[in-house]
Amino acid sequence: MKAILIALFLALTASADDIQVFFSPNGGCTEAVVSNLNKATNSVLVQAYAFTSAPIAKALVNAEKRGVKVRVILDKSQRTERYSEADFLLHEGVPTWIDPKHAIAHNKIMIIDSKTVLTGSFNFTKAAEENNAENLLVIQNPALAIQYTTNWQAHLSHSEPYTGK
Repeated sequence: MKAILIALFLALTASADDIQVFFSPNGGCTEAVVSNLNKATNSVLVQAYAFTSAPIAKALVNAEKRGVKVRVILDKSQRTERYSEADFLLHEGVPTWIDPKHAIAHNKIMIIDSKTVLTGSFNFTKAAEENNAENLLVIQNPALAIQYTTNWQAHLSHSEPYTGK
């Protein structure tokens, strides 16, 4: 709850230039995610409930190949999901974990270079971009990124390495 209140405060006190908002269907959420991943120079931390978006998976792999330290935590449903990108990430060398502790690990976040936070209802899926009513916030705020990174690390501490299907 504390992290949510801090996030709200930071979002409300940030300038309009520090926050972008996207909506789906077909509102550019996937494009915004890929664009921000293409700008990554140091690190990308991901938490995702559903992950079937090939463009986003490819952008993560490309970042890893550029030398960006990419780390991904997925919901346990991605172990058996027919179209999950988890195996693609694993086979391309992106360290991937499964968060089995929660009924649903419903986070949908990315933290890029310890300063940019992508969050919202937007699942990293084709359906979220093309069919669903979703939202994505892109927030440039290092203090908020610290809060999200702390939470990401807490989830990593109880997650298990993904070993593939």
